[in-house]
Amino acid sequence: MKIDRFWTFVFALGAIFATGCFLYAPLNDDWWLIPNVSSVGKEIDHLFMIILAITGVVFVGTQIVLCYVLWKFIDQPGRKAQYVHGQMKLEVIWTIIPASILVFLALYQMGTWAKIKFRSSLPKVQPVAEVTGRQFQWVFRYAGEDRRLHTDDDVFTVNDFHFVQDEPTVIHLKSADVLHSFFLPSLRIKQDAVPGLTIPVWFDSSSAGKFELVCAELCGWGHYKMRGNVTVHQSQQEFEEWLKKTKAEQDRDQIALAKAANGG
Repeated sequence: MKIDRFWTFVFALGAIFATGCFLYAPLNDDWWLIPNVSSVGKEIDHLFMIILAITGVVFVGTQIVLCYVLWKFIDQPGRKAQYVHGQMKLEVIWTIIPASILVFLALYQMGTWAKIKFRSSLPKVQPVAEVTGRQFQWVFRYAGEDRRLHTDDDVFTVNDFHFVQDEPTVIHLKSADVLHSFFLPSLRIKQDAVPGLTIPVWFDSSSAGKFELVCAELCGWGHYKMRGNVTVHQSQQEFEEWLKKTKAEQDRDQIALAKAANGG
């Protein structure tokens, strides 16, 4: 296919449009990051901005080179193609620069990664819930009055997660079928749920209120609807009241089911 300068303008306009969106995004709340309510969120956002700046500069640079090449080396009558084997110096440069950037990012993020992911950094608290991802919902098991999971007084919810503000919160994350990803955007926490593994995850919230839980792993045809509600309570007392109320509703539902099964 013959290449003319029309395509130079097409690629240039595409790059300009993408760069414009890139620069406009921080000015529009609907385009930008959800407000952070986590104590580690600032560090994660800082890493995100560094990576975004690096990739942004690389994008602009490569698009400038692309448009220059399309313009300068346009197909013209009488021009012959030249075979170029390669240039060792250039290949070394474009190998060293990306490798150096990756090494820098790997070292720079180690402190944040250790704080969030290492088990040695896990708060010494009892898990507030066991969370199981399955196609296509989140199932939460809370400890009842005995403060122990997997006992008769456990409380269950589906797509409804509760914990307390300003308290380090630990969950045990599992999967009942395929890979899922437990993602709390406002808390900047994302962790894959892997079949056969129980993974401890910790986070906190500096604000009470309602937030969102989503699955960030393509887990099947119903992935799009695997969402949940997150409620952060202002106090432990408020959380305990919710837990007690939910337990009573759960027991009442079980009694009604048993009566229905017995014809009563």
